[in-house]
Amino acid sequence: MPLLVYKESHILSAQQLRKLSEHKYSCFSASLLDPLLQPWWNWLVSQTPLWLAPNLITIVGLILNIVTTLILICYSPNGVEAPPRWTCALCALGLFVYQSLDSIDGKQARRTNTSSPLGELFDHGCDSISTVFVALSACISCQLGHYPNWLFFQCFCAIALFYCAHWQTYVSGTMRFGRIDVTEAQFSIIAIHLVSAILGPEFWLTKLPGFDCEMRILPLYLACGIDLLLTVRCAKCILTLGCGKNGSTVAGTSVLSPSIPLTLVVLPALIIAQKSPENLFTEHASVYIMAFGMVAAKITNKLVIAHMTKSEMEYLDWSLLGPSLLFLNQYFNCIVPEIWLLWFMLIWGTQDLLRYCSQVCLEICQHLRINLFRIPYNPKAGVPHPATASVSSQSNLGSSADKNGGTSHRKYKSKPH
Repeated sequence: MPLLVYKESHILSAQQLRKLSEHKYSCFSASLLDPLLQPWWNWLVSQTPLWLAPNLITIVGLILNIVTTLILICYSPNGVEAPPRWTCALCALGLFVYQSLDSIDGKQARRTNTSSPLGELFDHGCDSISTVFVALSACISCQLGHYPNWLFFQCFCAIALFYCAHWQTYVSGTMRFGRIDVTEAQFSIIAIHLVSAILGPEFWLTKLPGFDCEMRILPLYLACGIDLLLTVRCAKCILTLGCGKNGSTVAGTSVLSPSIPLTLVVLPALIIAQKSPENLFTEHASVYIMAFGMVAAKITNKLVIAHMTKSEMEYLDWSLLGPSLLFLNQYFNCIVPEIWLLWFMLIWGTQDLLRYCSQVCLEICQHLRINLFRIPYNPKAGVPHPATASVSSQSNLGSSADKNGGTSHRKYKSKPH
């Protein structure tokens, strides 16, 4: 295992950059909603200016999704207080806009002939962050903070399943969408927000007629059903569809090797929440989910890069510093207030994730000689500058197939429940 050193250096080796240039996006989909939404997505991308870079579309959607969720969190930080109806409506709108923009970024890349492996990586990176906020917003909208264990389970299920989706891609070389998958999950959450906006968040606390349980049990059962379905599907792919030598991953490593980084995030999160003498998770649920979510987003990005560069994934990472400090602090009877360390973990994890993603994007941009948020555009011709198309061609159109057989760079979006 390589020595872990936190220093300014190249993250991607020359061999990884070469393999990244050779990467071709592979996808299979049987989604029920995607074909129905294609006319909306096609119309929307037709209204998008040709000078607008696909990655800029992606990041705008992510920022809007994060901002609307943070507004909701401000009114109900632990998912116990009933947030104002307008905040739930705002979250529904933010998620719909994010979902729409995330679905047209690849179409825009194909339309402007600027597809590249960077687009696929950037899309997955944004989705890994969005997953955390989408799952948290759904739980707050249902006031799931009254049941902290359920809140923990649903948020970390979403985070883990998103990781597992890329785990099976690392194993099989192909991203797979089932009939009930990410798009269906996203619109289910939009529906939850709309119900809270129209009927009020208190609606979920009312009793089901004829049953001794609350209305919120319905989305809980729905989420658990989707969780189980996706878990079984991912496990089957991981154990049976290895495309490497002797059924290994694309990098020739064990199909079970990506389980280690995920375990190093989820297991400490569970232990710290259960053992905290200050009830850290119960009292500061949103901060807790976001802090561990940034760590999970970092390891997911590393898994995506390992897949696209066909390289081995490193187990240890500097983002794990926060969970380690919280764990050690509990071991020594909390010599430092846990909330201090939790905020440190959130700040450290966020800057570490942003620093890592920025450095990776910079290295890929330099290697492919492209810009991240800008397309060289010729207004008279109405198309991007020919140099961009040349670079795109050299990079093998790394996002070469959308979920309906086209040549878009549409990738796996967030997996919230």
